[in-house]
Amino acid sequence: MRLSYLVLFLLCYFVSQENHAQNPRQLSSGEIFHEIQKAQVLGSALYMAAHPDDENTRLIAHFANVDKVETAYLSLTRGDGGQNLIASDIRELLGLTRTQELLAARRTDGGTQFFSRANDFGYSKHPDETFNIWDKDKVMADAVKVIRQWRPDVIVLRFDPRKPGSTHGHHTASAVVGMEAFEKAADPAYRPELGDAWQTKRIYWNAYTWRRDLADHINWDEVIKVNVGNFLPVLGEGTAEIAARSRSQHKSQGFGSSGQRGEILEDLELMAGVDKGENDNPFAGIDLSWTRVEGGRKIGETLSRVESQFDLANPAASVLDLLDAYKMIQELPESAAHWRLRKGQQVQEIIGACLGLYLSAGTDEATVAAGDSLQIEVEAALRSDFPAKLTLVSVYGNGAVNQAPLAANEKLTNGGKFEREIGIAISEDAENSGPYWLQKAGTLGMYEASEDHLIGLGESPDPLYVRFGIELEHRGEPYTLIYQRPVRQQFTDPVKGEQHQPLEILEPVFAELGESSYLFTESKPTPVSVKVRANRPDLKGTIELCTPNDWTVTPAKIDIELDRKGEEKFYVFELTPPAGQAQGMIVPLVKLKGQDEGYTRKLVTINHDHIPTQLASLDASVPVSKLDLKTAGSRIGYIMGAGDAIPEALRNVGYEVTLLDGNDIAAGDLSRYNAIVVGIRAYNTESNMANYQPKLMKYVEEGGTVVVQYNTNRRLKIDMTELGPYPLQLSRDRVTVEEAEVRLLAPDHPALNYPNKITTRDFDGWVQERGLYFPNNWSDEYTALLSSNDPGEPARDGGLLVTQHGEGWFVYTGYSFFRELPAGVPGAYRLFVNLISLGNQAK
Repeated sequence: MRLSYLVLFLLCYFVSQENHAQNPRQLSSGEIFHEIQKAQVLGSALYMAAHPDDENTRLIAHFANVDKVETAYLSLTRGDGGQNLIASDIRELLGLTRTQELLAARRTDGGTQFFSRANDFGYSKHPDETFNIWDKDKVMADAVKVIRQWRPDVIVLRFDPRKPGSTHGHHTASAVVGMEAFEKAADPAYRPELGDAWQTKRIYWNAYTWRRDLADHINWDEVIKVNVGNFLPVLGEGTAEIAARSRSQHKSQGFGSSGQRGEILEDLELMAGVDKGENDNPFAGIDLSWTRVEGGRKIGETLSRVESQFDLANPAASVLDLLDAYKMIQELPESAAHWRLRKGQQVQEIIGACLGLYLSAGTDEATVAAGDSLQIEVEAALRSDFPAKLTLVSVYGNGAVNQAPLAANEKLTNGGKFEREIGIAISEDAENSGPYWLQKAGTLGMYEASEDHLIGLGESPDPLYVRFGIELEHRGEPYTLIYQRPVRQQFTDPVKGEQHQPLEILEPVFAELGESSYLFTESKPTPVSVKVRANRPDLKGTIELCTPNDWTVTPAKIDIELDRKGEEKFYVFELTPPAGQAQGMIVPLVKLKGQDEGYTRKLVTINHDHIPTQLASLDASVPVSKLDLKTAGSRIGYIMGAGDAIPEALRNVGYEVTLLDGNDIAAGDLSRYNAIVVGIRAYNTESNMANYQPKLMKYVEEGGTVVVQYNTNRRLKIDMTELGPYPLQLSRDRVTVEEAEVRLLAPDHPALNYPNKITTRDFDGWVQERGLYFPNNWSDEYTALLSSNDPGEPARDGGLLVTQHGEGWFVYTGYSFFRELPAGVPGAYRLFVNLISLGNQAK
């Protein structure tokens, strides 16, 4: 057995389970009892799919809380390529949000979360396309690693590997990877460095219940049915109710769910492995008791006795027997090292819960830089009468902390507490923390892990921990348990109350450009601002703006001085583009006094109530373009939908953009705007759109221009036939290949000629996709301007529809301007400006 690799992975897994949870979890007596029951089960399951929110939370909740096996979800991606209903963040920032939503879901349903390094590059229509972009060998290795370290008895696939092209290419690809990884994980010749071979007993497909047409090839002789509608009196709710709370964590995707009660059946079709199992028991014939490991029988008997004698009013009465079980677990042979680690950690935490033990390590800081000092406040409290002492307090973290253990011999008593402030120094060579998959540059299809042993984990472990030594009296002898707790920023919010947020070790200074992209239409100097933020006090140095060779910037560098940590200052450069069209990247570079190293990263903060605050150090470079762009009109009204950055993009090219609210639309003078743009998915997310629509149509009739961006055909706030002045029908049609040919269907139409002449060259350099949710039927009053399609598919002509109505213009577009404009794509700017300029043509 490659024990060191297994130990390293599992230790990272254990510490990451606590990582970034907003507040420490305190178990009730019923929850402790439930954990004691789970400690008697030695089994595991792995659910596999492609994205956050693909997982069946009902089945995960059932496995974890009814079957009581250790249950994990392996999502091959972090969902970076999706849409965002709660903020304008897209790409890797959306991936950060969706990662945390999955972790919150697992904290809710009792599961564990894993990922591969695959990047969600956007919608894919076939697994072949997906594997052309993903590095299949790396994704396969990641899946095999998780299987070998998690050792599932059962694997469940969300998607069917047998019908490629019937659903998202990522979906089918995840099933293909799952089937192959099931075989490869059992082959000792395949990548032995990933751990010892492991043979999973069965792999199932969780057959679709919502689209039976996708599953006309089901072999019903190999299907078992599992009722996931069980009620759990100890927890006070049913598995489907737990699952609804879990699924509701996917707020960025609008997946709020209501609990269900009664019988709910899930179909599991055996894809490979031994016999199919039994109805309501996919683990039939698999020993899930302590007898599956050498020396485990007595442990199982002891834990069974703890369960039968558990006193809900006095959990501490079980501590002695739990210590008996814990000591026996620690004495298991190397052949049982896997369960020794996992169940030892579980039983130790149960003991702490029975003791009413509260252990905490907090700081006032959210970030700290290498070489700096940090004050940590530790607290230990006992809320039971069981005799206990605090014998050790020690800070550690990836070898970066310079601090000797704090010797302690404090008796802990019921109602009392131990508090101490510890000052530590972070070493000069401490590594940055934060998302491990964003530390290095990746590719379109793959992220790069900062360290191999982190591959598979949901997130990076906390950079700093405190170890607490708790000595207990056990059968007349002292016995010490070592607990660890992450160091977190702790504070009291006047509205939200007690808050625990992540602490990160990051660069000493950050620099961020004022815009997400810069677009120039003239070769004249333009001010570019840079925000510099200090992550330590007393910073001095210089900042410069690095540009492509044919661009000029003045001054060459600027002296900077920031006195306090957290201070922000703005510095302005004059940037001049070349005479011709050009594209490139610009990046701010900070050099601190006395250091040769330069800093080119920005600090990004993602703050939502349902997940921990995310702090990430990301590349600060942004795209810059010089293009031939003419504009018309000056004032744009913008109705925000799910959130996008188009208002900023329009301001970048000189428009005055006003974000419109209900009062502006109901009582304001809309005629003052040259055009009104409706943000992405506004008709899906904005409840007042039904009230706004008559005003918008009247504005069009009286000479205004309305541009509506894409919506989905589900959960519309108005009847689909009323989206425009004439009927149109939304579909799920999309063009996912960003290089797909675009054909001009009406090249003489004003929208393709004023104020910019649009040609097929304007569709070069688009990112991620052409567009999505195109209409597939529309009234004759509309003119379809563009046609495009993915390879092998029919023409999709509904992506850009324009009509005159009264004196004005109405535009409906599914083309992905919300991705292209923030990315600085020149042709997308030229076309979008034309759309909002339709009303400015000479009559």
